[in-house]
Amino acid sequence: MAETSKFGLSRRGLLGAFAASLVVAAPTYSNAFGLLRGAGDIRRIRMYSGRTGESIDTIYWIEGDYIPEAMKEINHFMRDWRTGDVTKIDARTVDIMAAAHRLMDVKEPYMMLSGYRSPRTNAMLRSQSGGVARNSLHLKGQAADLRLKSRSVGQMAKAAAACASGGVGKYSRSNFVHMDCGPVRSWGG
Repeated sequence: MAETSKFGLSRRGLLGAFAASLVVAAPTYSNAFGLLRGAGDIRRIRMYSGRTGESIDTIYWIEGDYIPEAMKEINHFMRDWRTGDVTKIDARTVDIMAAAHRLMDVKEPYMMLSGYRSPRTNAMLRSQSGGVARNSLHLKGQAADLRLKSRSVGQMAKAAAACASGGVGKYSRSNFVHMDCGPVRSWGG
């Protein structure tokens, strides 16, 4: 038995009228999509470093393509600030950082505490703390430790975990979140 609305239209009739209006409007929509095709999807990353005083605000991906110049800029920005060593940062890590930032809907840039770590820096940090992994993904350019003034560690970790694309470590006492493009996992408190 067909349900009818107070206007005398059945659900099936209403859906048929809607489909007919789409067919009539199709040429208009197809032209609009053609005009917007160039707008595409973009990915942007915004960070600053309290260690070096540098900041970065760059669009690094447009319509399915990474922008090599922007990725080089990110590689340099995320270098080991202790040694000056630069490595290729895994774009998947940058994608996770950018997606989490977008999910939190903030204008504030990340404060980057640590990006790439040279073997020498990682060994030095391991000698000072038991919380530094011997085979840290920082060594491969696949991790970043980040902070935001306007969001808690818990909020940042939830946003990163919602991406379901890598590791998320909460370091509440030190007020930062670790994001990486390794296996999906989480730790910390």
